[in-house]
Amino acid sequence: MADTPSGGALPPSPSVPVAPPGSGVPGMPRRRLGWRRGLVLAGVILLIAACAIFMLVTLGTNLGGEALLIGTAAAILPVPVLVACFLWLDRYEPEPLKYLIFCFAWGAFVSTAASLLVNEASANWFKDRGLPIAFTAVLVAPFIEELTKALGPILLLLFRRREWSGITDGLVYCGLSAIGFAMVENILYLGGHGYAAGVEQYGPATGAQQVIAIFIGRILLFGFAHPLFTSMTGVGLGIAARTADRRVRVLAPLAGLLLAMMLHGAWNLLPTLTEATGEVLITLVGLVGVMVPIFFGMVGLAVWLRAWEGRLTERILPDYVRAGWLTPPEVAALSSLGRRHAARAWARRVAGDAGLRAMRGYQFAATRLALLRDGALRGLDRRPVDRERTAREEQELLNLISSYRSFFVGRDPQSPVGVWDGRQYHLRFPDGSQRSVQAPEEPVVPIPVVLAAPPPPPSFAAGYGPPGWYGPRPTTPRHTTPWPPRH
Repeated sequence: MADTPSGGALPPSPSVPVAPPGSGVPGMPRRRLGWRRGLVLAGVILLIAACAIFMLVTLGTNLGGEALLIGTAAAILPVPVLVACFLWLDRYEPEPLKYLIFCFAWGAFVSTAASLLVNEASANWFKDRGLPIAFTAVLVAPFIEELTKALGPILLLLFRRREWSGITDGLVYCGLSAIGFAMVENILYLGGHGYAAGVEQYGPATGAQQVIAIFIGRILLFGFAHPLFTSMTGVGLGIAARTADRRVRVLAPLAGLLLAMMLHGAWNLLPTLTEATGEVLITLVGLVGVMVPIFFGMVGLAVWLRAWEGRLTERILPDYVRAGWLTPPEVAALSSLGRRHAARAWARRVAGDAGLRAMRGYQFAATRLALLRDGALRGLDRRPVDRERTAREEQELLNLISSYRSFFVGRDPQSPVGVWDGRQYHLRFPDGSQRSVQAPEEPVVPIPVVLAAPPPPPSFAAGYGPPGWYGPRPTTPRHTTPWPPRH
């Protein structure tokens, strides 16, 4: 047992929570499901199930069993790749699997069912009045499809706003909804317009050729279309989730949804104009001059936002360093995915697989803590009940971080054991000597220290008070001190 700077014994490490297998966040407390939320959840599940059955019966009736199977097999092929791209964006603070599945299922079944009914009714309406059916693709489909794809993520924002960390979550939730929608829509094109139409005209060989042609054109070349459209709504929802301004909470999603509808309508207008005029150049100019730049612009925004989540810990968590809850190298080791990987490798080396799992849980909890405090500083908790809940969640995350840390304390024989008091380290070496050391300027690998008991928080309504109560920042050391090697 190491000694504190004052000569007393270090406080014992808290016990490590044991997470049930398959839980999304090890050790995180579960929320109680009230009867109102239970009814909403049951209603949503029944709605998705009913729409799934409706789409299965409708596609099976219209396409036939063989075309349905071939179309489904071909439409599913790109789904894992597209889903992996969006999950790659969400590496810092992965969203609960149940919410990801909900958004995908909503887009695949609820959105497609509603869009199919509205589009067919609109096509019949235009036909009865002698108007071109192509009007449906330009004037109706973009609005109903983007609206219904966005409704699932909007429900999540309304009922689980605290699960939204910003625009990245909006892109992920809306992107998965769009991928689900595109998958089912592709079944119709690949199985109906591709295989079934080819078999009816010339036989199975022609059907297979048309499936391949549609797969290349619709999926390999332009498979990004639906996720690109709906990502505009995701940006608006993400902005609304992290602002305290009520006007922005309403206007940002509306602006994003309107932009998604306009972009979708312009996309559908290109082939319509090409077919009407016979000018292929219209489609080429629209794709190369408009759609492709927008696509790469969204990719650049998504990559920048991904890095922003890492930098958020560097901006927010130093408050907890000054309070004595965290140490400077722990914050530094959270600032990038490379450093997080190095920390997990270090934890596995000193504590085995259990240490690796604990480090992953620690990193997730620390990121959640940064997002929670960032939301509090932004004024997202307007009601007293929300501020009380934030304070409770903050304390739970701090306790959870301490529990995970117990896997690392004293496990590395190459590092001294010590105490961080919010200002400097008090290290104890194997020969029994002790030394007070300032924090290095650029630490990378987290040194396994025991934290001194943090000071009691002042009586603020939520969390640990406004910025600045922790006192001055630690002074920059004049000379750097030895540090564990970089991984």
